[in-house]
Amino acid sequence: MNWMRDAVRWLMATALMVMAMGSQAQAVSGEYVLGAGDQIRISVYQNPDLLLETRITEGGSISYPLLGNVKIGGLSVTDAEKKIASGLKDGNFLKQPQVAILVLAVKANQVSVLGQVNRPGRYPLEAGNSKLSEILAQAGGIVQSSGSDIVVVSGLRDGKPFRKEIDFPKVFASSGTVADLPLQNGDSIWVDRAPQIYIYGEVQRPGAQILLRDTTLLQALATAGGLTLRGTERGIRVHRRDEAGEVKIVQPGMNDKLQPGDVVYVKESLF
Repeated sequence: MNWMRDAVRWLMATALMVMAMGSQAQAVSGEYVLGAGDQIRISVYQNPDLLLETRITEGGSISYPLLGNVKIGGLSVTDAEKKIASGLKDGNFLKQPQVAILVLAVKANQVSVLGQVNRPGRYPLEAGNSKLSEILAQAGGIVQSSGSDIVVVSGLRDGKPFRKEIDFPKVFASSGTVADLPLQNGDSIWVDRAPQIYIYGEVQRPGAQILLRDTTLLQALATAGGLTLRGTERGIRVHRRDEAGEVKIVQPGMNDKLQPGDVVYVKESLF
């Protein structure tokens, strides 16, 4: 029965330790891969003298009592626990060592979030399956009314350059047309400015405006306050740059969709 009481005490002590550490010490899933810079705490059941709080070196190793240098960089938390336990057992230091590793600070596996987000910076991948939406949430989300719906993720996949444009609202669309991309260490997330159009001439509020998805000419004119008393619908022209970079003048219908960079000019009525 003594072993049961010891086991209960061990479980209670472990739970209290995790709760006390709060936000500064978060247990990381076994899928998390340890790397250089990660700060960890290693404990061995019923062996407080083997408790160690340390940081993984650039070479991916730590210096652990009785074992010396142990390379755990590139291993999952679970595999690192097994490696240390095996070293203690194979060295005849302990018969059945029970090793627990707690990640205190994630420094190795990070992604960069840049552009039109509320809190740009570097964010840790605290689990092996962190998704794009989770990291953007940590960054405070896309800046409303100025951030683009298109999010660009770049990095490496299988040692090759990787770049993907994601229409972010479609991640949460009812049809689920775009997957929530899993991120990897070293990825960069870029949120560009939302596309704009420019309206001048005989409108109430000329100037630049954000081009919302599927905005028509009629909607853009309404956002600009409508035509002045001197404006005429028949005198509306749109200056549009094509793929070759040449500007062409088109005369769209009121229900035609505008394109990024369009310049809308409303002429004055002659009568």
